[in-house]
Amino acid sequence: MDWATIEGWLRGSLSTQARVWSALSPALVLTAYMVGGLVVFWWRGERHDAELERRGASALLGRFIRNYFAWITQPIWRVLERSGLPPAALTTLSVLLALASGVALGAGRFALGGWLFIFAGFCDFFDGRLARAQGTASKQGEALDSILDRYAEALVLGGLAWYYRDTWVLGAVLAALAGSLLVSYVRAKGAALGADVKIGLLQRPERIALLGAATALSPVFSALVFPEVGRPMHWPAAIVLTILAVGTNVTALRRLVAVLRALGGGPRPARSLTGRGSVWRGTVAAVLATTVDFGVVVALVSGLALSPWLATAVGALIGAGVNFSVGRHWAFGGADHPAGPQAFRYGVTSGTSAALNAGGVAVLGILPVPYPLAWGLVRLVVFLAWNYPLQRDYVFGGGRPVDTRRPHAA
Repeated sequence: MDWATIEGWLRGSLSTQARVWSALSPALVLTAYMVGGLVVFWWRGERHDAELERRGASALLGRFIRNYFAWITQPIWRVLERSGLPPAALTTLSVLLALASGVALGAGRFALGGWLFIFAGFCDFFDGRLARAQGTASKQGEALDSILDRYAEALVLGGLAWYYRDTWVLGAVLAALAGSLLVSYVRAKGAALGADVKIGLLQRPERIALLGAATALSPVFSALVFPEVGRPMHWPAAIVLTILAVGTNVTALRRLVAVLRALGGGPRPARSLTGRGSVWRGTVAAVLATTVDFGVVVALVSGLALSPWLATAVGALIGAGVNFSVGRHWAFGGADHPAGPQAFRYGVTSGTSAALNAGGVAVLGILPVPYPLAWGLVRLVVFLAWNYPLQRDYVFGGGRPVDTRRPHAA
């Protein structure tokens, strides 16, 4: 191997064959080791790892897989245990590897970045176990480890954000970053308040496994399918990032609901699926009002050439009248209550809703998003997060919303 070849490997200027083998070789070696070990593990009978079993399992990484992983990594564990290496050194190494991974991913070296991230995950797996084995575990070390884990994940996703900065995948990366941080934060906040919640599909081990494997093997797919593209999209990584963007935020919301319920302040259950106050009736009322609203918007934009954001505000106000009438008499009830106070509360709700809808369309107007799509997305978000809860609990619920929050420090 001459210097030119070595320099090409360092710079990433690889042939199609070299790109495939640079990404695939570690995977083949690791796969052979893991599959061979799995056969032995199954033949000898499952070995239980008490520490991992206390942490629980998930749908993706069940108890069998976790016990198998602890068993198959025993050779590495024995070396670390006998080395006398401080656990903090492994924590530091994990962050350094994550930093290198982020730099490699930002530069487009997905195979290198993916494997570095996986090795960082190995270090993160062993540091806590090493501290407990040495009898040096402490709350200070646990806090440092948890915080540095967040930094490590942010560094990797930051590198991916830089690589995908000119594509739609950037949005998925940012959503995955927010969701990943919130998954951990919701659990930590719940535990601090006395509700330790560990549910969720995409916890940290799952995120490392999915994202590490996807980024490490993406160059194989790109080299075989798009060999002439100099800056490929790395579609396996992009797909996994999209899954993480959705899954991490769903996991965070599930944990939030579980924490609120454990603390006695969970969301109010609907009276019935189709009865008054249900999401279904609220949606029907909203759809009816939205149909009127949209007709007004189309007429004002197409017929009078009014600005989309101003037409949205006018349409929202007209649709509000329809929504109030249907909500009072059918969707939420309250026709036996004085209409004046309800109308005032509805005015507050619909006025703020109109501002939110108009502002949302104006903000999305900055991006190259088709106006009908922007209008629909904004309406959906505002309805679910603002209109429906306020109409159910504030407008037609008697105007006495129940605040289940407890005093807390920021």
